[in-house]
Amino acid sequence: MSKLTVYEAINRMRELSREGKTFSFSFMSYSEEKQTTDGIVEVRNGRLTTKSARSEIQNADLLQPYTDLDLLEPRRFYIPALMTFNGQKTTLL
Repeated sequence: MSKLTVYEAINRMRELSREGKTFSFSFMSYSEEKQTTDGIVEVRNGRLTTKSARSEIQNADLLQPYTDLDLLEPRRFYIPALMTFNGQKTTLL
């Protein structure tokens, strides 16, 4: 399985989202408020959505909003916590 950086994956995810296509990805969950994790979150069919204004959400520059199209729910994840994109492992560097 090949690896790509988190930022390469995010750029590709943004391209696919603009094209109206879906993709799979996984990330390590994290609640900054509770300072806890619920483990790995796997999204089978997702699409990125537009980021909120930085002033609206703390650490908005690190958060990526998306829609889980299987659950039809808006969510977000920490970009550095992205683990896989379409079956490929990601790295920070």
